[in-house]
Amino acid sequence: MTVLGIGISYGLATLFAMFSGMPIAFALGAVAVVFMAIYMPTASLDTVTQNVYEEMASITLLSIPLFILKGAAIGKSRAGQDLYSALHAWLHRVPGGLGVANVFACALFAAMAGSSPATCSAIGSAGIPEMRKRGYSGGFAAGIIAAGGTLGILLPPSITMILFAVAAEKSLGRLFLAGIGPGLLLVTLFGIYAMFRFRKEYAAARAAYDATGADAAILQRDEFTMADRFNALPRVLPFVLLLTGVMIALYGGYATPSETAGLGGLLALGLIAVIYSVWKPSDLEPILKSTIRESTMLMMIIGMSLLYSYVMSYLHISQSAAEAIVAMHLPRWELLVAILLMVIVLGFFLPPVSIILMTAPIILPPLRAANFDIIWFGVVMTIVMEMGLIHPPVGLNIFVIRNVAPDIPLSEVIWGTLPFVLLMMLAVLLLCFFPGISTWLPDLVMGPESAR
Repeated sequence: MTVLGIGISYGLATLFAMFSGMPIAFALGAVAVVFMAIYMPTASLDTVTQNVYEEMASITLLSIPLFILKGAAIGKSRAGQDLYSALHAWLHRVPGGLGVANVFACALFAAMAGSSPATCSAIGSAGIPEMRKRGYSGGFAAGIIAAGGTLGILLPPSITMILFAVAAEKSLGRLFLAGIGPGLLLVTLFGIYAMFRFRKEYAAARAAYDATGADAAILQRDEFTMADRFNALPRVLPFVLLLTGVMIALYGGYATPSETAGLGGLLALGLIAVIYSVWKPSDLEPILKSTIRESTMLMMIIGMSLLYSYVMSYLHISQSAAEAIVAMHLPRWELLVAILLMVIVLGFFLPPVSIILMTAPIILPPLRAANFDIIWFGVVMTIVMEMGLIHPPVGLNIFVIRNVAPDIPLSEVIWGTLPFVLLMMLAVLLLCFFPGISTWLPDLVMGPESAR
């Protein structure tokens, strides 16, 4: 069979395994092993475990379970709710301030957790009930949290960026810094939309009140005195110290990413032990269980994805696909658009972890040949993959929201997230026209990459 035929059958087998309901890790691993048995020497099957182990034996990947531990420590305690409450106290006078507060809470939590589902779950469990209680529509409340949760794979320390840095063989610190500017851009866009959407819902409620006298919760306003606001500040200070300590250790050159992840995990556990008295084994059990469950799931996906990519490379599927793209002789921007469209389609079915590990061998060589900045592309690709977290049919964050707020119909959740998908597309366009949004900070802190 030709390479094209093998590649098509490989893709169809993968889709069949995915749609069968099999867990992603086992689906990828099963397809890889079957094609090894059919097309590769028999002896190669004896090296499956060795290949998976060697691919995963990266000190950079060690940081993933440690960052997950840090996020679980915050998300499974009252710390996440306190962060949200403090932000609400300061932003309640802003139109849609409750929605804006949730966006900022998601951004801050994402910067500590590095995981989109963890951010969605932690902030959504407190934020969605509060927004619903104050009259926000279900779709609006769900959309804000689902979209805000995607910041977990863009703002450092992002697990997705860790994997991209490994796949692209690029500086993780540089990639982390490159994500900060675009992350702040998305926070700004989400906040502006939250204010606009609130004004629209408030105007509709006011019109109904004027016409029928029917009161609505959205017309009520919370009041916080200046004393209440300052009393809320101590709730944010521990998070600021945690975030500052981790960033100084990483970007100051005092610790490697893996050591920084360990430091962040220990600081988070110390924070909840001292402030929230979470230190008993019964208190730590849900934190450790959540960490083990999510870490195991991610590491299994990573290991099987690497095996899947190894088989693709051995069978020359990756190389042939790259050669086919290059052979089209597309102009560099058309090449970029074609690759991003492919990533969007994959986002319908696969999580970011699998997309990176499966496509990196295919897309990076032609991008390098077209003289694209790979660090910049990593940020753009991350934003595009964020869209996959909030659009069907997979939309991982959508299902996290369904678990947090089962009373909101799935259709409302989906329609609530679509405006944020459009905002992410706008962010990608801005990055294409103004790449300095992502490159200025790493150049400032670490110097131009060409000079290193």
